[in-house]
Formats: sequence, C-alpha cells, structure tokens
Amino acid sequence: QVQLVESGGGSVQAGGSLRLSCAAFGYTNAYMTWGWFRQAPGKEREGVALVYTGGTTTYYADSVKGRFTISQDNAKNTLYLQMNSLKPEDTAVYYCTASYGLRWNMPPREADFRYWGQGTQVTVSS
Repeated sequence: QVQLVESGGGSVQAGGSLRLSCAAFGYTNAYMTWGWFRQAPGKEREGVALVYTGGTTTYYADSVKGRFTISQDNAKNTLYLQMNSLKPEDTAVYYCTASYGLRWNMPPREADFRYWGQGTQVTVSS
C-alpha cells in the first residue's frame, strides 16, 4: 500500500515556473512506475510525465516536452515535477500516481495506476 501526498500547486502567470512535490508513504521498491497526470475542466485525465525507477526511463507528453522535468529524491521518497515556461493551457488539477512494476502503455492510461494522490490545482493566467 502506498499513500501519495501532493503539494506545490498554485497560481502563476504565463512564462512562470512551479515545482510540484509528491511524498510517498508506505511500501515502495526499486521497480515502480511513477507519474503525473492532469485533468483540466471538461477534459479527460491525461498522462503528463512518467518515470520507471527500474531503468530510469522517462516519458513526457508532447505538450510538455522541453518545459517539464520529472525527477525523484529516493532518500526523501519524493517525486517532483518541475514546470517551466508555463502556459494557460497547463491549467489543471495535477495528480501524482504510482504503481508497482512497469506501466508503460502509450499514451499513459489512468487504469494502469493503482495509487493516486488527492490532486493539486495549477492555474496559469495569461
């Protein structure tokens, strides 16, 4: 069982930066897929960035490539999403997620992930 607690959301102007954090509590191991999804009003939840710690493989949605970076601090059991050059279309609730094993269907599928955080709001104004 894994509990995920996000923080770091907020409001920022276009072009600004935010860093989301996701603290993990419970049993984690070296062979897990971690990720960030987001859901904008009226839209489906979409995978933004993934990382598989078994091989340090990463995935980014085309819409965020070159602007967002997913990373982990294993000592702190924390996942991060550094978001730079934010755009109004990045406005959404961002969710941290994790699952044991490799979950690498493309595009990322919500149903592949077992553990979810409560979500944190990111609002980007123009």
